[in-house]
Amino acid sequence: MKTLLLVPTEAGVGLTTICLGLLHALDQQGLRVAFCKPVAQAVAESAGTDGAEHTVELIRRYADLQPPAPLPCSQALAWLAAEQTDVLTEQWMMLRELTLASLAQEPDVLVLEGVSHAGDDPLLARINPLLADSFDAQVILVSTPHAQSFAELNQRLESCAAQFGGHDGSDASSGRAVGVILNMLDAPHIENNGEPVGAYPKGIKDPPAIDEAPLTWSQMQAHLPVLNTGLHLAGGIPWDAELTAPRTGDVAEFLRAEILEAGDIQQRRVLHICLATERVGNLLPHLQHGTLLITSADRDEVIVAAALAELNGVTLAGVLLTDGATLRPDTLAFCRRSIAHGLPLLRVAEDSYQVITHLPGFANRVPVDDDARIRHVMDTVAQHLDRPWLATLVASKRERRLSPAAFRYSLLQRARAANRIIVLPEGEELRTLRAAVNCSRRGIARCQLLGNAEVIRQLAASNAITLPPGLEIVDPVPLRETYVPLLTALRQHKGMTAERARRELEDNVMLGTLMLHEGRVDGLVSGAVHTTANTIRPALQLIRTRPGIDTASSIFFMCLPEQVLIFGDCAINADPEASALADIAIASADSAREFGLFPRVAMISYSTLDSGTGSDVDKVREATRLVRARRPDLVIDGPLQYDAAVSAEVAATKAPGSPVAGHATVLIFPDLNTGNTTYKAVQRSAGVVSIGPMLQGLNKPVNDLSRGASVEDIVYTIAITAIQATIENRTIGKSERTT
Repeated sequence: MKTLLLVPTEAGVGLTTICLGLLHALDQQGLRVAFCKPVAQAVAESAGTDGAEHTVELIRRYADLQPPAPLPCSQALAWLAAEQTDVLTEQWMMLRELTLASLAQEPDVLVLEGVSHAGDDPLLARINPLLADSFDAQVILVSTPHAQSFAELNQRLESCAAQFGGHDGSDASSGRAVGVILNMLDAPHIENNGEPVGAYPKGIKDPPAIDEAPLTWSQMQAHLPVLNTGLHLAGGIPWDAELTAPRTGDVAEFLRAEILEAGDIQQRRVLHICLATERVGNLLPHLQHGTLLITSADRDEVIVAAALAELNGVTLAGVLLTDGATLRPDTLAFCRRSIAHGLPLLRVAEDSYQVITHLPGFANRVPVDDDARIRHVMDTVAQHLDRPWLATLVASKRERRLSPAAFRYSLLQRARAANRIIVLPEGEELRTLRAAVNCSRRGIARCQLLGNAEVIRQLAASNAITLPPGLEIVDPVPLRETYVPLLTALRQHKGMTAERARRELEDNVMLGTLMLHEGRVDGLVSGAVHTTANTIRPALQLIRTRPGIDTASSIFFMCLPEQVLIFGDCAINADPEASALADIAIASADSAREFGLFPRVAMISYSTLDSGTGSDVDKVREATRLVRARRPDLVIDGPLQYDAAVSAEVAATKAPGSPVAGHATVLIFPDLNTGNTTYKAVQRSAGVVSIGPMLQGLNKPVNDLSRGASVEDIVYTIAITAIQATIENRTIGKSERTT
């Protein structure tokens, strides 16, 4: 499924109408389409007739889709201000799931509408790039010349495309922006003291009417501006006054006008406003199709002129009487034939100049029930899009990058479905407590805090934390004695005595590991205050590795801005031999697949392929050979330098033809020094969320935390542990059935 995000370059570009037209064009080509608006517009979060957001209501009515309601912009901005991006993106992923769930089958393309923003609000400016990354979307900009020169238009488009990494070229390192749709070409000039503001790029000359044979796209392109941005010109929508003309009834509703004679008030459209302040002779040229005539009721000659114009075939938008006055009976009688033709007659209490002052506040968005205008908009926009290019774009093979938002959302959803019990030996530590409360409230896992109940409750109270009912606190003191016989039996071959077992069980990590071994809990997370060795040693002693696995290892899920990569091993094995390094690569690749990433394994070294020599490079080369021999199904290459592994541009020079270089998703480091240093450098320097380390190869899930872990890190590690418990149970069950 392709995902396209429509992003306005500024306010007032007609974003909603372009969305409607794009969906119409895609549907006309036989493509299955879906639509989602993740965030309501910032300026107006007003609802439609049934409480739905305006764009969503239009899509529901005219595109035969049922998109969910968007998040209020104020809520999205609040989460961004509080640095709760993960909460915001999780909500977006929920909207995505609701959108897809409303369809009978998976669509070919999901269209997203971005947010319009004016001014320099830095929080609002973050939303569209975050949407593109979260949904792994390609971006089509929507713009309008608005009396700008070619240079100014190109500069604006380049600036907007830069927010998404630039335009999308042929290599994987290029940006997300793929095209631009120019709307309102050849709109009326903006005058300043009678002079045009800027040179205006010409649009389509003499566009065909909807009922005429449409121009081919190649014919239209000859009449369109030439762009120098690298963006494809995906559409050029000509200015059409009928597309923006409100019904007379809409203007009457805005002015709260009294309807004296309705006539064709819901069919006629306001194309011009004419304030009758001069003599009739000067007024006559302005009495034309679509004119709303504003006049005082005592200007009988003006009203008679309007009636005569109507009888002569000029379809006026209507006559608006001001000052609350009433027409003279004989004047009204003279106008009866014009009214019978459908001429609307309105009245307001304000004077003419007050009305003119109010009119600029009229928000001319298309009403949901204005079928004729909306159908005209959809047909016009669809007709002037580059349909062959759109079809090619949707059909093109573009490897989907698992975005951090989608990955984290998937973790939480799978953890909720797993419904596992996770023991937290560091229950009296504040970050662990906050994470457990978070998980309990969000249904991510059933957490058990090991610690003194009174101490934990006091810690919660002093930090304004309300303990949810489902959060279990387990006092380790009375529990320890019950596990003395089990620990003694399990470690008897190592000289374990009851007295020594009691000392070992003073460590809550050891106690929690025995609870896991016994099956009282499904997983264990520790390390916020304990060392990695303190967390892992009991697991290796009691839980042990799965059959056929000689090397326990670890990986980090590195949530980069646009994709998730796996780094291994960055926490356990100091200097693995080639065979152990091969084990780590295989386990990491399998973990990647279990968590939704397609594994392309890069064996990292200071040398790429055959460019260097030395024992360290030879070790990586041999490990790569062993993986290929043991698991020919895996896509692996090495040795590769880090830049050659992740950058397509570098890979084209250093490793042309490599199936992994430039596209690696799993990076295996040659030793702990390299792996740990690299992961921390990327995490801290780039502000990347790193989830882990997740331990691999154990019979039951035990996971370590970095002592610098945030509450968010702990929450996601708990989620991963819950998922692992489900995976391990499935694997064990499968093994038992096979046996």
